[in-house]
Formats: sequence, structure tokens, C-alpha cells
Amino acid sequence: MFWTVTQSLLSGLWTTFVIFILTLIFALPLGLVLAFGSMSKFKPLRYLVQLLVWVIRGTPLMLQLIIIFYGPGLWLSHNIWSGNEAGRITATVVAFTINYACYFSVIFRGGIEGVPAGQSEAGQVLGMTKRQIFFKITLLQMIKRIVPPMSNEIITLVKDTSLARIIAAYELTFAGFSFMKSAGLTWPLFYTGVFYLAFVGILTILFNFIERKLDYFK
Repeated sequence: MFWTVTQSLLSGLWTTFVIFILTLIFALPLGLVLAFGSMSKFKPLRYLVQLLVWVIRGTPLMLQLIIIFYGPGLWLSHNIWSGNEAGRITATVVAFTINYACYFSVIFRGGIEGVPAGQSEAGQVLGMTKRQIFFKITLLQMIKRIVPPMSNEIITLVKDTSLARIIAAYELTFAGFSFMKSAGLTWPLFYTGVFYLAFVGILTILFNFIERKLDYFK
């Protein structure tokens, strides 16, 4: 039974990992785009982005996931997500990407605005272009500032992947919970927690390493 549970949890862990990685791949660049949009001098764009971020941050991720997965089928009389596991994972990644991109945008914006204006002015005096100032001055200092809050959000993402079970995606928590439903066993749930702790532990070590490497900005 232990080996059966382990195999099932490993399968669920793979789905959790896929959701986690794909969300980061899409949410990080989208968050940066939204951060620039929220700082745009073009007021309609700025207000639109700020409204989007406010709505997404102000509503539960679970609600967003349910709307994105079930909404198209109700509104269009045609479910754009296939009924198989791949479709459920795709819908989950879309919902998570939108949600976390909004949170990341606030962190990016804070990091960019936290860089002293004198740094950019010094770059302009040296004849640097706006692109050079951003990538060679602002970006590096921004990364140093955003690592701690970003690490918290990314670790939260690991645990939020458990919400995918709401639409029956076979992720880690779903795998552990299935044994309680079918066999009345509770210990697989505690065993599931071990997998989450290991995942978060690896990320914590990684972010601590990154923070130490960025200490040269002090």
C-alpha cells in the first residue's frame, strides 16, 4: 500500500510541478508587462491595468479558476477546454498565470520605483539610452529588491497548485485525498504534506542562495 500511495503521489507531484513551472514561465514576463502598463504615462492604459490588477488581487484564485474553466462552456455553449487532463491543466495554468502576473506586477513595480531616480539620471549624463539604463542599471538593482517578496509569492504558488483539484485536475493533493475517499485512509494526506515540504524546502534553499549571490549590491 505504501508503494502504491507513493506512486500515485509522484504522479500528482509531476502535475503540480508542470502547473508550477508553466505558471512561472508565463506569469513572470506578463507581470513585467503589466508593471510597465501600470506606470504608463498613457492614462487609459494605466487605469485599465490598475483596474485589472485590483480585480484579480481582490477576488479568490479559486473563484477565478472556476470561472475560467466553466465559464466559456456556459457562455459559448462550447467548452474551449477539452474534457481530459490536459485541458484541465491548461485551464489551471491560464487562471494561475493571470492571477500571479498581477501579483508579480505589483512587486516589479515596487522594485523599479524603489531604484533611486539619481541612478537613471547618472546614466543619462553618461549618454546611455533608456534601454541601456533599464538593463544595466535599473534591472539589476530591481532584482535585488524583489527577490524576498518574489520568493514568498513563488512558494505560495506551490501550495496554491492544490486548488486545481477543484476542477478535478489530478495534482498532488487530489492524489492524496483520493485514498481517503476510496479506502478511508488519512495517512496519505500527511504523506502528501511531506512532498510539499520537500518542494518548498528546495525552493527556500535556492532563494537563499540567490540572495547571498546578490549581496554585492549592498
